[in-house]
Amino acid sequence: MASEEASLRALESLMTEFFHDCTTNERKREIEELLDNFAQQIGAWRLCLYFLSSTRNDYVMMYSLTVFENLINKMWLGVPSQDKMEIRSCLPKLLLAHHKTLPYFIRNKLCKVIVDIGRQDWPMFYHDFFTNILQLIQSPVTTPLGLIMLKTTSEELACPREDLSVARKEELRKLLLDQVQTVLGLLTGILETVWDKHSVTAATPPPSPTSGESGTVCPPRDLLSNLLQSPSSAKLLNQPIPILDAESEYMCSLALECLAHLFSWIPLSASITPSLLTTIFHFARFGCDIRARKMASVNGSSQNCVLGQERGRLGVLAMSCINELMSKNCVPMEFEEYLLRMFQQTFYLLQKITKDNNAHTVKSRLEELDESYVEKFTDFLRLFVSVHLRRIESYSQFPVVEFLTLLFKYTFHQPTHEGYFSCLDIWTLFLDYLTSKIKSRLGDKEAVLNRYEDALVLLLTEVLNRIQFRYNQAQLEELDDETLDDDQQTEWQRYLRQSLEVVAKVMELLPTHAFSTLVTHHREGNQEPDSLPAHVARVFPVLQDNLEVYLGLQQFIVTSGSGHRLNITAENDCRRLHCSLRDLSSLLQAVGRLAEYFIGDVFAARFSDALTVVERLVKVTLYGSQIKLYNIETAVPSVLKPDLIDVHAQSLAALQAYSHWLAQYCSEAHRQNTQQFVTLVSTTMDAVTPLISTKVQDKLLLSACHLLVSLATTVRPVFLISIPAVQKVFNRITDASAQRLVDKAQVLVCRALSNILLLPWPNLPENEQQWPVRSINHASLISALSRDYRDLKPSAAAPQRKMPLDDTKVIIHQTLSVLEDIVDSISGESTKSRQICYQSLQESVQVSLALFPAFIHQSDVTDEMLSFFLTLFRGLRVQMGVPFTEQIIQTFLNMFTREQLAESILHEGSTGCRVVEKFLKILQVVVQEPGQVFKPFLPSIISLCMEQVYPIIAERPSPDVKAELFELLFRTLHHNWRYFFKSTVLASVQRGIAEEQMENEPQFSAIMQAFGQSFLQPDIHLFKQNLFYLETLNTKQKLYHKKIFRTTMLFQFVNVLLQVLVHKSHDLLQEEIGIAIYNMASVDFDGFFAAFLPEFLTSCDGVDANQKNVLGRNFKMDRDLPSFTQNVHRLVNDLRYYRLCNDSLPPGTVKL
Repeated sequence: MASEEASLRALESLMTEFFHDCTTNERKREIEELLDNFAQQIGAWRLCLYFLSSTRNDYVMMYSLTVFENLINKMWLGVPSQDKMEIRSCLPKLLLAHHKTLPYFIRNKLCKVIVDIGRQDWPMFYHDFFTNILQLIQSPVTTPLGLIMLKTTSEELACPREDLSVARKEELRKLLLDQVQTVLGLLTGILETVWDKHSVTAATPPPSPTSGESGTVCPPRDLLSNLLQSPSSAKLLNQPIPILDAESEYMCSLALECLAHLFSWIPLSASITPSLLTTIFHFARFGCDIRARKMASVNGSSQNCVLGQERGRLGVLAMSCINELMSKNCVPMEFEEYLLRMFQQTFYLLQKITKDNNAHTVKSRLEELDESYVEKFTDFLRLFVSVHLRRIESYSQFPVVEFLTLLFKYTFHQPTHEGYFSCLDIWTLFLDYLTSKIKSRLGDKEAVLNRYEDALVLLLTEVLNRIQFRYNQAQLEELDDETLDDDQQTEWQRYLRQSLEVVAKVMELLPTHAFSTLVTHHREGNQEPDSLPAHVARVFPVLQDNLEVYLGLQQFIVTSGSGHRLNITAENDCRRLHCSLRDLSSLLQAVGRLAEYFIGDVFAARFSDALTVVERLVKVTLYGSQIKLYNIETAVPSVLKPDLIDVHAQSLAALQAYSHWLAQYCSEAHRQNTQQFVTLVSTTMDAVTPLISTKVQDKLLLSACHLLVSLATTVRPVFLISIPAVQKVFNRITDASAQRLVDKAQVLVCRALSNILLLPWPNLPENEQQWPVRSINHASLISALSRDYRDLKPSAAAPQRKMPLDDTKVIIHQTLSVLEDIVDSISGESTKSRQICYQSLQESVQVSLALFPAFIHQSDVTDEMLSFFLTLFRGLRVQMGVPFTEQIIQTFLNMFTREQLAESILHEGSTGCRVVEKFLKILQVVVQEPGQVFKPFLPSIISLCMEQVYPIIAERPSPDVKAELFELLFRTLHHNWRYFFKSTVLASVQRGIAEEQMENEPQFSAIMQAFGQSFLQPDIHLFKQNLFYLETLNTKQKLYHKKIFRTTMLFQFVNVLLQVLVHKSHDLLQEEIGIAIYNMASVDFDGFFAAFLPEFLTSCDGVDANQKNVLGRNFKMDRDLPSFTQNVHRLVNDLRYYRLCNDSLPPGTVKL
């Protein structure tokens, strides 16, 4: 006894020292080693049992329980049965004796340790494990403890970790399912008892504030028609919510936590009774019971406030239970009525939350609710719309419009931006559902739309109001418009984008409404056109009002000494102008987002509407460019100047969005030769040209450049090149003395000018395309753009002009970025366009090849040159011709020696690796080329890969270059299969008799070896990519069936993949690995079952002969994919389990 006491004191002292601030890390490691060694001793648990019953030191108790946990989970198999009985008996007694005094985290850990024993031994050796839990729950004194044990059991036994065999996992799940009905009955009883006990406040309950809603009790058959009336339990639901004491509160929260976890894995069945559901809904009311929260805060004491929070938490837990049930997609027929009751009761709660005609009161009510409760409620609504609406809406009596009304109120009174975003997501789900429903039932389209029209119009109006400062300034000013999120957008941009997506989806369903709401102009007197519904008259003027403010700014511009100034200075006027400009910017984005709904089949029907929009946009852009609002001085330059620039940029972007409409108009105008179209395009160019200048801010400059590119590429009017404004841009870009635009703008303008000359004009025959003139013009354009670059070419007279290296690099960068973009933009166009392009570029390409060797050690320059060549190979390899292409490839192969590759990959960091990756990408294009032209390069390409690149990167942990190398190897195999396998006609006729002739076998084997090695490395992305490549080669070329693969590689690959599963190194790819193993094994199932599997098991270490036999027997000889992969995962799980068991046995244990 004295020694036990001494050990306890020593342990307490060690633990206190370990957690003391002054203890060094070295000393901590020593203590840790000492404690680990103690835990490994046989019989250490006896001392730990003494420690637990004799100490009040939290650290010592936690350590002792960890020793038990380790013993049970890792060494239990080797513990003598007498000791196990003692442990099973002592720990529950300890828990019962001390559960009220132990700190909660120690008590919970002790519960988990006991449950761990049950996981191993129940029911065979620990038959009363679950009975004890049920008894604890039924005894009032120990109910909370029983509930903690029940929840822990559900967590640990229903979805156990991998330290159990599959058979045991299945047994535990079945045992638990047998207990579900009893458990749910007990939990229902606890919740009902607490509720009833605290509800008996008076014989007649006081009238409730919502008593006006209470309706008559309705039988189940009327459930649907009364879905949004008060539920049959309305009288109960209208009773005041009882005030619970702290103990009852705690017990109910434990019971609800248990239910939430049980619902996460038990199937929907009759065990979940109506009375249980009703009880859960009673507790869900705690979340929306504002009165209780107010009383708590009025009464003021901190205890009351905590109580108010606890009550709110009960509501959150109850909603968690409801959402667990809602998230199940598979609903048995007999459970549908329960589901309807759940909807009815939740909608009743939703009515209570949103019941008030005064918007401010609804919002303040939502603000007073617990934030988590509102989140759970939103989750419920999302689940209802995404999972169950399809099922429920098929009932004709379902009051879907009333539901949408409630959802509408709930959405637009959300107290937080995140809450509003979540509700917009729900509307998006609903609109997607509606769109797909209409597409699948076109005949009913009108009926469906009529049913929802009012709701959609209301939604559209309100969403548009929410993005405007005019209606929503306070909230919008809270949004951050500077910090970028993971999607590279600010909070404001996200808000606007999500709102506009909803607007666009409504537009798809109700095009005339959405358009007229947003755009149509009807301001003459007070007249309203008959065709427009009343709501339009209320909403439309917004865009027009803001436009009028913007277009009216001209009268406030005065000339000052330094230029032009906006003569609006009063603070209030500046603020109103700021709001109006922000709104105009947002509404212009909305107009642009709707452009897609005016093209295609509806072009003619909606032509006049679209024309109105485009004419107005052209007018706005021209106005901004003419009076140079972007350069005007303002009273508040930090606010108004960005606003003016943004409106101008958004008007250009909105006009660009209509480029497809303009293209369709162009083809119509070609037939009718309309002057109207010519005027639109010419005026647009007049608006764009002044902005293509270094004096214009980048945001505006880039918007103008993008619009120019769209006109040149998408619209392609014949007369574009002859417009004076376009000529002006040509002259500016080709003028050597003109200041160069910023890189991105220069590239865009050059692309536009090149496309004007290269792209075929729509609706014109080949002989009217004026190719000769356009070809000459294009050559002179490229010549001007590449003038300085071509001067860099070394010649016999001047081998290398002496120019500072940095200046040379700038010229190379500026020229190649432009030329690469020009090639890229026409790579998918007609042969004639590509021919002209290459003729113009030919000299620059030759200069690039001549310069390449000189810059091979400058990885940043090499990177740009290879980017250019890669784009050339992808877009113009046919035009470059075979001899020159061969010259390029040969130059690269000569330059990239093993030393150069090693220097790039190992010493030049990411840029060097990028250079090699680009080079490999060029080779990917080469090996994919059909025909025999580049086949002579295959041996040297494979040799480069396998003898030069692969040895450098094979053992490097870094993923750099590997993905590109393996893609090149895959494409080499995939597109040059006959280089390895000579298929004969006879072989294909007598399939299975004659084997295909194999060539270049060493190279094929080396490639396969490299693929195999890649599966032993930790990089999961490379593993996934290479597994996909092998599977593709098998699907397309029957790789696994080839004799060389089947006889020498097949089972090596299967072995590697199985080992990967056993080591859990690539667990995210379990499914893909299982399917690949099946595809390989299915080539020779007999060989797999008869030879490979026994051999694999024989080679497995850490398991004895008997366990190997069990593993072999359990692997059924199923030959279908699902059963086979299930057997593979069972084998892997059980093999890991046996190893774990064997590792836990004490040394020298005799295994029979």
